Amino acid sequence: MFEKDWFSQRVSKNIIISSIPKKCTPIILVEGTKNQNLFGFKLSNLQKNFLKETGFSAKKDEIVYLPDDKGKIALVLIGKNSDFRETGALIKSLTVRKYSIVNPLPQKEYSELIFGFLISGYYFNYYLSNRAEDDKDYAKLYVPRNIDVTKVIKLVNSDFLARDLINTPASHLNPEKLEKVIKTISRTYKAKTKVIRGNQLLDKGFPLIHAVGRAANSEPRMIELVWGRKSSPSITLVGKGVCFDTGGLNLKPSNSMGLMKKDMGGSAVAIALASFIMSRNLNIYLRLIVPAVENSVSGDSFRPGDILTSRKGKTIEVNNTDAEGRLILADALTYADETKPSLIVSLATLTGAARVALGKEIVPFYCDDDNLSDLLSAISKDSKDPLWRMPFYKPYESYIKSNIADLDNAPSGAMAGSITAALFLKQFVNKTTRLVHFDLYAWNQKETKIFAKGAKAQTLPALVELVELIASKKKNYLN
Repeated sequence: MFEKDWFSQRVSKNIIISSIPKKCTPIILVEGTKNQNLFGFKLSNLQKNFLKETGFSAKKDEIVYLPDDKGKIALVLIGKNSDFRETGALIKSLTVRKYSIVNPLPQKEYSELIFGFLISGYYFNYYLSNRAEDDKDYAKLYVPRNIDVTKVIKLVNSDFLARDLINTPASHLNPEKLEKVIKTISRTYKAKTKVIRGNQLLDKGFPLIHAVGRAANSEPRMIELVWGRKSSPSITLVGKGVCFDTGGLNLKPSNSMGLMKKDMGGSAVAIALASFIMSRNLNIYLRLIVPAVENSVSGDSFRPGDILTSRKGKTIEVNNTDAEGRLILADALTYADETKPSLIVSLATLTGAARVALGKEIVPFYCDDDNLSDLLSAISKDSKDPLWRMPFYKPYESYIKSNIADLDNAPSGAMAGSITAALFLKQFVNKTTRLVHFDLYAWNQKETKIFAKGAKAQTLPALVELVELIASKKKNYLN
């Protein structure tokens, strides 16, 4: 419906990189009312009296517009916030005009401020009948040329792409449309794509993807994008692309089905990360693999009790058709593993058990490589993208064994559900030495200072930092 908008680059309109023009309104971040450093600005008696009358005390996020002698805004003072992302969001909400930061901030703090400024400008209004053709107008921020904001702008563009995809209902984003999105990205960055659809999946060895998606009107498909030089560090992204999940014959109740347009959140983040890697021309050999399906109900639906054979040859007893994500990922991960990349990253809205364990804001990740896990944990704190390492706990493998097949897709009992799902996926990766699996929620339940309610590109900020480090070759992070 609005494929062109997925590449609108709308965030960059409000950031201007140039020398600061005279007509820019200066912003000074201040702390306390005594001994203020105003960086050369001298307040007039009128402005001093204005501050006194308003009772401005430079509390966190407190704002005061100081007038000149003609009553026009001459200067803005903002109480310092230790979270510069929130400061950026606050600047975005100022009166619509041109601004510049007076404080000589370090690159990192400036980047966080710009991230907050841009990310808080996200909106999703594509289905409003009175939708404006252009972006909503808000404050513009001038940034000096010595501050590098390119990475932040591309990160936010990628974030908006992921959120647009997740927010889009299945009526406008089925497997066919998801394929079109990936092909559009592929053309943009001159990547190569390969798509296997419908009954071809059986001929080409993707029986689980076919079984899960065959009941839907939009054919199931396996979408692959390849980009970069083979001599570069190889990273394969595998994203769960269930465009809508009814639960299949084990039908979800209505309160659980309502948000299932987001069940392709893993693929949305994987697509966004791939887009970031290519837009930055990073030194990475990239493969993006998206098994795209709808888990629908018809006379051709796969059934509880069915025994399915995977691409790897392992047989799987289906004890719940609502545990379909791990099935399509099993074939996709097997395919990813066949080329033995340096790293496989699996992204999926996979289990409710992950939410029971860690809630909706913290994403569990599974990785057997201690060095890589420690790096991810450190990046998580630095990027304010909360991740928590969970174990591939081998003794729990007995839970996913079936009495009549190799594996059970939905073990009985309500314990360790996220771990057993991760262990299930791990059965299909044995050639590649590094697998990281993320169990996402991909949704923001309520609006915050920085993020709008709705889709959330969890793990994207942390993974952006990881791929930048890997591509930099300052250290062999995949040794």
